[in-house]
Amino acid sequence: MQNVKVEEKKLGWEVSRELDQKPIMERLVPNWQHVKAAVVGVVVFFILFLVGTWLAGNPFEATVRMPSKYVVEHGLMGNEWSILWSVVLIAAFFEFMDASAGMGFGTALTPLLLMLGFDPKQIVPVVMIQQGAAGLVGAFLHREFENVEWKFKPMSETIKLAMIIVISGVIFNIISIVGVYKIFQVDKIWIKAYVALLLLMMGVTSLFQSKKERPYKPGKMVFWASLAGFNKGVGGGGYGPVVTIGGMMAGVPVKSMMAVTAISEGSVSTCSVIVWLLMLGSGVTIDYILLPSFMLATMFSAVAAPYMTRVFPEKIWKVVVPGYCLCLTGYAFWKLIPDIVKRLAG
Repeated sequence: MQNVKVEEKKLGWEVSRELDQKPIMERLVPNWQHVKAAVVGVVVFFILFLVGTWLAGNPFEATVRMPSKYVVEHGLMGNEWSILWSVVLIAAFFEFMDASAGMGFGTALTPLLLMLGFDPKQIVPVVMIQQGAAGLVGAFLHREFENVEWKFKPMSETIKLAMIIVISGVIFNIISIVGVYKIFQVDKIWIKAYVALLLLMMGVTSLFQSKKERPYKPGKMVFWASLAGFNKGVGGGGYGPVVTIGGMMAGVPVKSMMAVTAISEGSVSTCSVIVWLLMLGSGVTIDYILLPSFMLATMFSAVAAPYMTRVFPEKIWKVVVPGYCLCLTGYAFWKLIPDIVKRLAG
């Protein structure tokens, strides 16, 4: 009787493990269900692209063109806008890696766009919109491409994990914002250094232990989700890497963990978008000039990435995910070290 109960329990990653037993060429050839799912994903992002082009024309009082360095230099003031192809290419790469490895879009793209001369209010709200849409559509595609299974009756572990990550993440996100910026007022440079060191530690640990099968311990996910939410609040980055690698350390298969990260980050980002929209009534303004370029970049990258997750075996992603985390860590230190040296020099 006890064995029957164990068999009935759905973890949510059985489908991915069964798929991994098939030859890679069989996983590569899509069936009609996969084609329909891909078309749905492309259509959703195309609709969001059209909405983005409308919003980029500043149809409301709260939507304005901000005189950032890039906008002024390229003559895009007023209601003028265009598809920024350099942004499309950069965003497409980082979205593909984010959707396939569970991390990197906001962490890497935001500082790059700041370097190009965009204002934070042109970047952050649009990143949240993109991450909200990409995360929720990605969760749907991961299911359709058999990387994960979402079950509510009985509730699968993947659903439980997503709930833990979202609830813990939101709570510690609020705590970190209030504690770090209002009470202790810690300098941002040390916050970014903390996040970079944490990612280095997690990347190295998970890379060396990638060949080791870990027992599933869902209790650990409360800690990793809280830590990820804390990071999101204090530094704006380090959410996806901590959730994804933390899940791997908690014994969740990497393919399914990337799907859980997608739905969790999509949910948190959607909540952030709602907050931004509510703030528009209090005098806050937003510039959507980057939204059409982001959605154009996401249209195919966010669809192709979950399919690549399906095609390549679990053992490859166990190396790719921590390896990419270390690449992001190297980029973070490359950006940080000159600022730290200047600060220490006085």
